[in-house]
Parts: sequence; structure tokens; C-alpha cells
Amino acid sequence: MIQVDNLKKIYDGNLVLDLPGFEIPMGQSFGLVGNNGAGKTTFFSLLLDLIEPSQGFIKNNEVIVNKNEDWKSFTTAFLDDSFLIGYLTCEEYFYFLGELRNQTKQQIDEFLQNYADFFNNEILGKNKYIRDLSKGNQKKVGIIGTLIGNPKVIVLDEPFANLDPTTQIRLKKILRNIADTKQTTLLVSSHDLNHTFEISDRIVCFERGKIIKDINTKEYSFEELTAFFDVVV
Repeated sequence: MIQVDNLKKIYDGNLVLDLPGFEIPMGQSFGLVGNNGAGKTTFFSLLLDLIEPSQGFIKNNEVIVNKNEDWKSFTTAFLDDSFLIGYLTCEEYFYFLGELRNQTKQQIDEFLQNYADFFNNEILGKNKYIRDLSKGNQKKVGIIGTLIGNPKVIVLDEPFANLDPTTQIRLKKILRNIADTKQTTLLVSSHDLNHTFEISDRIVCFERGKIIKDINTKEYSFEELTAFFDVVV
């Protein structure tokens, strides 16, 4: 379970995130949506201890993330290409992640075969450095890298951006399959309301650093969500 307690982030005297408290249960597929500047990336950065909170804290499975690093053993994330290692080939990068997560090269090779369609013959066996890949292919590498080692928590920021329509559909199936197992807490932030709605059990809307809507996707229609943004945001 992820628990947020009286979380605030202040930049240059401006309150950019103000979350009194909420919980994300283990195994929930959690979609975070909002316009630019709503606080989505700030929240993920706090969740991953990339920045310090001005007040309050986040617990990831009972671990306060900015006080103890134990959460790193069961949490993976891909926010942007800074999470990649550009001077490695794709295989070298996957093997590196596998070693960190106690996976052998054979296990990684077998794992990667599950995503051959997603890679579309553009990633493996090309002997290309990650830095030389297109933005879309870099994103493919980063996303699949988060799935190595059966993490308990996966965090993805704008996973559908820079991907062609076919790859977006394939990614949506991958993420929905993860969500359906209820074994992994999946957090996805995106401007794409449609894809996010389809893969999420729950959608939380941020605006100016606050939660303005928290919905169960089984009880709320996509049309109601888009109408809400038309009126409020």
C-alpha cells in the first residue's frame, strides 16, 4: 500500500503540491491525470525520493521513502530518458537491470521474448546504443525495463507519449494484463485520458497541486470524465 500523509511541496514560496492524505491499495491500477503544471510529475518525484517534501511524507509498503531506501528493492519506475543509460546497448541495459534484480541472462532473454511484438524488431539484436534510438524506441526500452524482476510497484510517467498507435495499443494490453493480476501496484500519469481510463481501476485528477476528483472507473464513464475536464479544468 502507498500512503500519502499531509504532503506538501513548495518552490520559491509557491505551494505546488498539497495532498492532505490518501491511499493506493496494493494491486490497484492507479491513473493520475491533469493539465500541465497540475503536480503529477512532482508527486511521482516525491514518491521516488527524487526531491524532498516540504512537509509530510509518502509511505511505500510501510517504508517512508525519503527516510529509508528499502522500498527500492520492490519498486521500479520510468519517468523519462534520464532513467536510461545511453552508452549501453539495449541488451546490456536489460542485463544490467536483471543483475540488480537477481535475474540471470537466461531469465532476461526468456523474459524479453514475451515482448517481441512490442519491440517490433527494432530493439533486440541491433547492437545499437540506447542513445542512438528514436524517442519512441527509448521509451519501449525504459517501460519494459520496469517489468523485470516482478516488482510490487511500477511507476510510469506519460508512457504513451512518442509511441505510434499500434505500439500504444500493445502497451495498453501489457499494462492491463499487469493490472488484472492484482499483484502489482501500477501508477500511470498521462495526458491521454482514453488510454489511462482503460488501464486504470481508479483515476485521480490533479489541478494546481490538489486532488479535484477521485473516481472508480467501474462506476464512472469515460464521457463523464471528459465532461468533468471540460467544465472544471
